[in-house]
Amino acid sequence: MIDVRRSGDRYQGGEPDAGIASFHAFSFGSHYDPDNLRFGAILACNEERLAPGAGFDEHPHSHTEIVTWVVSGELTHRDSTGHESLVRPGDVQRLSSGGGVRHVERNDGVEPLTFVQMWLAPRTPGGEPTYEVVRGIADSTPYDVPAAGAMLHVRRLAEGERTELPTAPHVYLHVVHGEVRLGDTELGPGDAARVTETVGPEALATTRASVLIWEMHG
Repeated sequence: MIDVRRSGDRYQGGEPDAGIASFHAFSFGSHYDPDNLRFGAILACNEERLAPGAGFDEHPHSHTEIVTWVVSGELTHRDSTGHESLVRPGDVQRLSSGGGVRHVERNDGVEPLTFVQMWLAPRTPGGEPTYEVVRGIADSTPYDVPAAGAMLHVRRLAEGERTELPTAPHVYLHVVHGEVRLGDTELGPGDAARVTETVGPEALATTRASVLIWEMHG
């Protein structure tokens, strides 16, 4: 089964007056939707847009695997375990919050920042927080999040190029750039497909495109 969710149907949050625009694919914060709490291990898939100088002040997380993909601009990260880094397009950032951690996310640059942040539920809650950034991840190198039984595939596709989705109990595809066709359905930027009980469907890039694909066996 393929369940398509459109970019325009995302719940819009953030603080426009503070230069923050947020677009939520799942029930989030004050927007409670009991029929849209999670898909597989995924609890949230947020597109965040921060104006220069804008950001999220220090705030807590716990029992969550937080994976971030920067679309454009540069993301400054600082957390209570002492990590500080600058995350750029092509990098994958993961904060495993364990039993509890606090962090700051800001756009300290001069250009607008857009990033996609995905929250996953760990198989076993608690533990010590951990953090890493993988620089310039390649399409051929999936990013494994074993704590959540999930693997992230990055696909940068030329027009007319095809990619086969993994075969797994839950597969989540998010279009970052361009347009792709999944079966008979056209997907554009910000659109997503939740795939279950389907063997490796194929995605066709109808323009130059980039997509994020979660393979979940948890």
